[in-house]
Amino acid sequence: MVNFTVDQIRSLMDQKKNIRNISIIGHVDHGKSTLTDSLVRKVAIITQQKPDKMP
Repeated sequence: MVNFTVDQIRSLMDQKKNIRNISIIGHVDHGKSTLTDSLVRKVAIITQQKPDKMP
């Protein structure tokens, strides 16, 4: 599984060709945040550590 450092992600995000904007809409309590979290975890670009455990 590939994981990137914050600096690596930042350098990729600074390139306009790599930017993808998405929008997720839905009613309250229908899983928008859960879906977004699942997508982010699936591509494994963000560490799964809790914020209080990060350096």
